[in-house]
Amino acid sequence: MDILALNCGSSSVKYQLFDWSKKVVVAKGMVERVVIGDSFILHEVPGRETYRENSDCPDHKTAVDLILRTLTSPEHGVLTDIKQIAAVGHRVVHGGERFTKSVLINDDVLEAVTDVQHLAPLHNPPNIAGIEGAMAVLPGVPQVAIFDTAFHQTMPEHAYLYPLPYEWYEKYGVRRYGFHGTSHLYVSKRAAAILGKSARECNLITMHIGNGVSHCAIKNGVSVDTSMGLTPLEGAMMGTRCGDIDPAIPAFMMQKDNLSAKEIDSILNKKSGVIGITGRFTDRRDVIEHAQGGDKLCALALDIEAYRLKKYIGTYLAVVGRLDAVIFTAGVGEMGAPIRAKAIEGLEHLGIHLDRERNAAAMTRKRESLITTDDSPVKVYVIPTDEELVFTEDVAAILDGSYTDHMHFEYSFSKPDFVRK
Repeated sequence: MDILALNCGSSSVKYQLFDWSKKVVVAKGMVERVVIGDSFILHEVPGRETYRENSDCPDHKTAVDLILRTLTSPEHGVLTDIKQIAAVGHRVVHGGERFTKSVLINDDVLEAVTDVQHLAPLHNPPNIAGIEGAMAVLPGVPQVAIFDTAFHQTMPEHAYLYPLPYEWYEKYGVRRYGFHGTSHLYVSKRAAAILGKSARECNLITMHIGNGVSHCAIKNGVSVDTSMGLTPLEGAMMGTRCGDIDPAIPAFMMQKDNLSAKEIDSILNKKSGVIGITGRFTDRRDVIEHAQGGDKLCALALDIEAYRLKKYIGTYLAVVGRLDAVIFTAGVGEMGAPIRAKAIEGLEHLGIHLDRERNAAAMTRKRESLITTDDSPVKVYVIPTDEELVFTEDVAAILDGSYTDHMHFEYSFSKPDFVRK
């Protein structure tokens, strides 16, 4: 059974084809510059060179069609017929309060996802476009929605409600939702396996650090708090987003610089964070390189980011109580050794003892690594995330009827014999 996972952004479509019977990735890739012109596909098959084809994709349906055409290409494909695709799993960023688990898509589900797209105006519309495109190109094939917000629906009221007029929550759904749920789910299950414990017995802090950054406090295997809020703007310092700031600053700057609401929103989301401090970089590799070369603003950006990471570790330790491990994941979390070191150095009083040599060696997106000393009471791991595998497992479980929810469903990648060295 081949399962296709799709992650549709505003101008891109990422995909992965998984052979469920063999438990292997058959192909993966991305269509870039969807809608905006000069579109192209990058198609990867294990053991082959990456294939690129320029092909105009004015909409997401055309992009999905290009993916299927490439997957069945006699020269570059891996399928003889698109009928070999048994189901499609779609990433949906925002499910609001209705969706606490992955679901089979029907008209009612699509309508519900559309109803909350105002909560994720940059993400849900392309997610919906990708679903509609796949349904048009693959009629009759089961389509499953996997929600970024679902994993965090276990948060208690006192964690997800803001101290704002309660009617804002009642009328408009203003509350903390959280994002990157599939990533936090995956690495928490992997951490439990590495620790040799049931996920329900684990207390963890998971730190997804890429261009977007979010953290999650996991107690007894479930999310009890997370750093992103109503939108992905809240929380940690990010590549272009400010994260936590004094909420009076936007109004103050709107008055000082005569900015509109749209302009200040753009600044907070696209011109702040790392690029706001450095003035030119979002890629932490560039920031680290120039900081080491003496660039004071790059060094300052690293210090601010690491300091805020450290504060979240302390905050979430207070939330979960006894802590088993801290997990770093995503591009920066997996590759940013200097940032990791700055974030956890000086936390020996919390039971975290960094092994600098191990941390420096953990610079790959293909290996799980311990970066604390063997006698560290609290372990710190670098675990490469695999959100597409979560999509695939949820789809397969929904098709065979074994899926309940993220809390109770036993993922195969969480079993100890799946531990990768």
